[in-house]
This record gives sequence, C-alpha cells and structure tokens, in this order.
Amino acid sequence: MVKSLDKKWKEFLYAFTGFGPNFLMVLMGAYFTDAINPAALGMTQTHQAIAQGTCFILPAIFPILYALAKAFDGIIDVPFAHITDTLSTKWGRRRPAIAVCMIPMALAYAMLWLPIGGASGQLLNTIWIFFWCLVFFSTYTMCLIAFYGSLSTTCCDEPQRLRVSGYKSFFDTISYCLVYALVPLLLDGLNVNIDKFALFSLPLMATITIPLFLIKEGEKYGYPENDGLKPEKLSIIQSIKLTFGNKLYMRFLLVHSCTFFGLQMFLVGMNAMLIGGMGFNGGQMALANTCAFAPVPIMLYLFNKLKAKKGLRFTYQTCLISFAIAIMSFFIGSNFVVGYNNKALQMIIACVGGVFGSWSIGAFFMMPLLVPAQISSVEEKVTGQNHSAMYFAAQALVTSIIGAISGSLIYEVIKMLFISKDASGIVWAENQLTASELFGVSEASVFNLGTMLVPFIVSFVCILGFIWAFKMPKDYSPHLVAKELKKQNPSLDISAYETPESDNVTQEKGEILFVQIGLSILSGFIFGFIWTAFLLKSLKELIDSKKTALKWILSCFVPFAGIYFTVKAHKALDEKLKSSGKKACGNVVLHIILGILFPLLSINIISLSLLQTSINRLYNQDEMGESQVTQEKVSA
Repeated sequence: MVKSLDKKWKEFLYAFTGFGPNFLMVLMGAYFTDAINPAALGMTQTHQAIAQGTCFILPAIFPILYALAKAFDGIIDVPFAHITDTLSTKWGRRRPAIAVCMIPMALAYAMLWLPIGGASGQLLNTIWIFFWCLVFFSTYTMCLIAFYGSLSTTCCDEPQRLRVSGYKSFFDTISYCLVYALVPLLLDGLNVNIDKFALFSLPLMATITIPLFLIKEGEKYGYPENDGLKPEKLSIIQSIKLTFGNKLYMRFLLVHSCTFFGLQMFLVGMNAMLIGGMGFNGGQMALANTCAFAPVPIMLYLFNKLKAKKGLRFTYQTCLISFAIAIMSFFIGSNFVVGYNNKALQMIIACVGGVFGSWSIGAFFMMPLLVPAQISSVEEKVTGQNHSAMYFAAQALVTSIIGAISGSLIYEVIKMLFISKDASGIVWAENQLTASELFGVSEASVFNLGTMLVPFIVSFVCILGFIWAFKMPKDYSPHLVAKELKKQNPSLDISAYETPESDNVTQEKGEILFVQIGLSILSGFIFGFIWTAFLLKSLKELIDSKKTALKWILSCFVPFAGIYFTVKAHKALDEKLKSSGKKACGNVVLHIILGILFPLLSINIISLSLLQTSINRLYNQDEMGESQVTQEKVSA
C-alpha cells in the first residue's frame, strides 16, 4: 500500500485542502441570504447587504427554492459518492472528480453574487440564483466528497486520522474566525459590500487542488487499481444498504442531525442576531466572534483528553449541553431584553457566551469527519469493501435536507416576522420600517421575532441530541467499531482488532499538544493581525501617529514590543479625550500586565479592545461636534 501522507507536513497540507471551498461556503451561509434580503439586519447601515434595505428576491418563493436546492445537494451526494468510490482511471479514483468539478464550482459561486435583474427584477433574480445554486452545490459536493472519501486510505491508522481531523477542524475554525470575526471588520474598514468581498475571495477555491498532488493513486503508483489495495466493487444499491444498515453509523447520524439542525440555523442567523438583535457594529461583532472561535484549537486538545478518559459519547454530550446554554446569550443580550443603551453589558454577555460555546464548536467540526472515516476504515479492512465516500454522502444527504429545513426554510420565514412592545400581535414585513408602519408605532419599539426565536430552537434540538446520544457507543475506537461490525455480521474476522489500542497510540495522540496550543494562538493572531493594522490607522487619523507600518511590524512580531505602543497610544488617547471631560478605557498598569501575559500585540485582544473603545469614543465625539456645527449653520 502506497502511503500518501508519509510526512507530518503533508498531513497539515492535506487537511488544508477544503479551506478555500469551505471558507467560501461558510461566507455564503453567513451572509448570502441576508445580503439579498436584509429584512433581519434592521435599519442599521451595514455593508453586509448588497444594497441597504433592498430585497433582490421574492421573499415568499425564494426560501422554498433555496431549500429545494439544498435538498438537491444532499440527494446527488449518493450517486456522486458511488462514482468516486468505484471510479477506476489511470489517474486514480478521487483526483479526476476534483479536477473536473473545481472550475464550474468557482464559476457558479461567482454568479450567485451577481443578481442580474437588479432591485426591480426579483423574479428573475430568484430563478437565476436557484439555477446557479444547483450548479454550485453539485460541483462543491463532488469535490468535497472525493476529498473526504480519500481520508480512509490516505491515512494509515487512527492516530493519523485523528491528527488530520484535528488539523481540518483547525482550518474550519480559521474559516469561521475569518467569516464571523474579521469579515465584518474588513467590510467596514475597507468600505466594501459583502458581494464584492465574496468575489475578491474567489481565488481561495484553489486549495481544492492540493489532493491532485498529494494523493498517491492511479497508474503511476499502482494504487488502488493494480498492485495495491483491491477493494470489492459494490453496486450503488449495495453501498446504500451497507451504509444505512450500519447501526453504529446510524446512531451517530441521528445525533449529528440534531447538531447540524441547530448549528446551521445558528450560523445562518448569527450576523442578524448580532446586528439586528443586539445592535453590534463590525468591531463589536469581531470581538464577540473571536471569543467564540479563537479558543477552539485548545478546546479540541481538551476534548481529546476528556475523550481518552470518559469516551467519545460523554465528551460529545458535554458539547451539546454547552452549546445549548451558550446560544441563549444571544437572546439574553438582545436589545429586546437589555435595551438599546447597554453595550458594555451586551459585550460581556456575548464574550462569555462565546468562550463557553467554543468548547462545542471544534467538536462539531471534527466529529462528522472523524466518525465516518473511522468506521469506513475498519470496515474496509475486515470486509475488503471500500465505500467510504458513501458514508459522507449519506451524512451530506441527511444534513442537506435538515439544513434546508432549518437554515433555508424555517429561518428565512421567521426572519420576516416582527413584534412590538407597544402593540400586540405579529406582522410579516420586508423590513423594520415597514413593520413599524403596520404596527403604528416607532421603529425603536419593533423587534425581529426570528432573531429571538433562533436561540430557543437551537437550544431545544441540542438537548434532543444530548438525549439521543445515549444510544451511541461509549467510543468509536477501531476495537469497538470492529466489535459492533462483528455483531451485525458474525462471519467477519476481526482478530486484528481483538484487543484495545496499545499505549503508544495514546502517546501519539498526545504529541500534538504543542501544535494545538500553537494553533490556538494562531486563531487569535489572525484576527489581531488585521485588527492591529486598522487600529494603528485610526490612531494615525486621530492623534497624528507616525510610522504606523513600523509599529505594526514590531508589535506583531517582536515579543513585548506591543507594551510600548499600547501604553503610548493609551496616554495619547486619554489626553485627547480629557478635553471633552472623558477618559480612555483602561489604564497604563493594565496594558503593561496584559502585554506581559500576551507578548505579541496581535494576540492581546483585550488591550486592542480597550484601545478600540477609546478610539470609538473619539469618533463619536467628532461626529457629535460635526452634527452640532451643522445645526448651528442651519439655525443661522
């Protein structure tokens, strides 16, 4: 058998394969439907809509078509998985599928963000987007199914699969960090709307080409068709029966379906809950989301430690309960509950909830990759049947339908509902202004009902998943997977898995502690890296700070250099704010302590947030001054 990932750096690079397509898919899931129909974004000026307050689609029809497109995405996973499982060419099994589909995937994604009918052509835009959704979901599915299907054969054992799954979870986390924490900041800072940003990001699709160079299969390597592994060919019906007949897999799929239902609704509605529900701006959104995503890699390490002691089922159940609790922070911190003038309290609630929820997020990314790969790998060795892609296809089929129901159908419907504290009943409207007119009250007393219902729905399904998880086995180790397969088919020879894994496997799992800590720092660093640049730019405008490029380089890459810059910036901001009877947030001693604890300014998000708050106070002060001057001119 040819070992594709024979070096540790290849494992890391291989896990990077899905970063580009997944980043763009997450970007689409987070912003697309609200960009073309900004009903849930409120009346706040935001770059997250293609055009402020403009609906480009038919709200009554689009959710149904969008849900159908996502369901179609799930249905085609099954025949596509069978194709990539049984394909036999001189270039191999998985690589041709990726090579054929990657260009149409990128083209279709670009077309989605270009509603050709304009603001007045809602019907044309609805049909246009539906068509390109079908093309994009189909090609995206084929590329990713081929990539996931190769995991069971490119990785030679459980520790390597665990490492690659962990690395992929890290890159998934980075995607979410970028999409939910940095993109709002970038949109505001660069003054660019989300549709333009999506098109600028399109070259990231190129990461899907990595398996074309790393997977060693086909005529050149004699694998899998010639001298290497020769899996038994299965018909599509046999493959489907084996997959859905695997009780071990189906128990996991049931729980994962609950997780995905809640996660999909949460991710689609997150920006609306932060902007429309809590009234956050780009910087506030960035900080809240960083608290949720930056700790994920180290949480994954702790996840694996707890898994080793208590088993996968127990650890996963703690994630479900943790997320069920954390998601309620979006309701508790909403304008509906705490009012419009309590941003400090809202930030505390959002950040605490984010850190609490970060325990769950990494596991939600890792489990759908790890469990099917583990089951299919053991099954292949004891039965000689390789249909690993079908497990991912079955998973995608179920989750696509569930995602279509939760994130496309239910969310897109409930976000059109509004309630008011000054009037009874519920109204259907395209935006907050229209809803206030229908109620006959002021806009300030009108709230989007959908953004308040999302936390309750997500919490409920997570608790449901927690209960159903008791049907899962304690763990999905090769030893237990083989025993479960033996129960279903007593004729199987599982002698290679008769004893639990040896201690050296556990030791190898622990080798990635340093890597996990490094990745956790990097998660925060990617956010702070860009935030520091924007912050220094603001300082240059407000207090005439010089040599900002040099300060950025030193504070981001030289340990403890950030202490000098944060202290100096704090003093300058404090001096300027004193003229209006205000003061800078924090103090010199606090910045010094934080600078010692976080030696690189780009990972010291607490100092960055304190300085940003002071800068915002100056901006607000300048805006109020300009407004007063304008009023005086009008009066004169």
